[in-house]
Amino acid sequence: MRAAYIERPGPAADIRFGDLPAPRPGPTDVLVDVIATTVNPVDTFVRSGAFPTPLPLPFVVGRDLVGRVAEAGPGAAGFRAGDLVWCNSLGYDGRQGSAAEQAVVPVDRLFRLPAGVDPATAVTVLHPAATAYLALFVHGRLRPGETVVVAGGAGNVGAALVALASAAGACVVATAAAADLEYCRRNGAVEALDYHAPDLVDRLRTVSPDGVDVYLDTAGRNELEQVIDLLALRGRIVLLAGGASRPVLPVGALYQNDRAVIGFVISHATVAELTEAAVMVNRMLAAGRLTPRETVPLPLSAVAEAHRMLEQGELRGRRVVIHP
Repeated sequence: MRAAYIERPGPAADIRFGDLPAPRPGPTDVLVDVIATTVNPVDTFVRSGAFPTPLPLPFVVGRDLVGRVAEAGPGAAGFRAGDLVWCNSLGYDGRQGSAAEQAVVPVDRLFRLPAGVDPATAVTVLHPAATAYLALFVHGRLRPGETVVVAGGAGNVGAALVALASAAGACVVATAAAADLEYCRRNGAVEALDYHAPDLVDRLRTVSPDGVDVYLDTAGRNELEQVIDLLALRGRIVLLAGGASRPVLPVGALYQNDRAVIGFVISHATVAELTEAAVMVNRMLAAGRLTPRETVPLPLSAVAEAHRMLEQGELRGRRVVIHP
């Protein structure tokens, strides 16, 4: 089996492409022939060692896949050979990854792809959309009618946040580069503001006169000192990026207004939470509400290059689709 793998954590250049023994499913696993996979920022964190997690070596990189069932273990009820399926939680916590011709997926982490959905489209949004769902509804406790601010609303996770929050009946305000504001509006934002504007905080306050209920910063700037004063009573800030940031925390403005700052990373999501997110992801995929702005097709042999491009910022607004 051909695969993209590492023999130890390190830089993108250490990713190798070659033959590995074909994986075999256990009693509750499903063997999947991979049709498409992609590269997410979290893949680079795992590969580099920035996100410590058990890695069986040699370790196949990659988290997401869309493929067809090749074989199901006796305890993997509900799946048959030929079924079109997806997964977005491989490649960490001791599980081998998806950047290979075949992958083994635990049955409770495998979901059917809705009929008529293009695998190459789906694979680009599985991770961002599930991240967005969990950030909004599990950790952000979003309710219909609330006001959501998505800082970085044109990025991969940001666009998914805008689409899901809008579909759930929230009033969505997105910030983005000036060239991306119309895209944010088409995606469901009621208001879209240039995040380079010097008076951005004042503009956010103007368009959210009753306060912001859920604030999410996909860029990881985490400027809490300014943002907390924008929150409504019991407003929530969900932190899902910016591992190196060290913001000032205005404690008084938090506890005196029942506000909360919540950290979240999808790698710690439970199987039940991932399954809950998958229901919404499939619903949005079937409705055509989750699509990438632009894709970059690459062969499996170019996974190292895809990691490099992502880390160097060469894929802004674009998603890699890798076909084994």
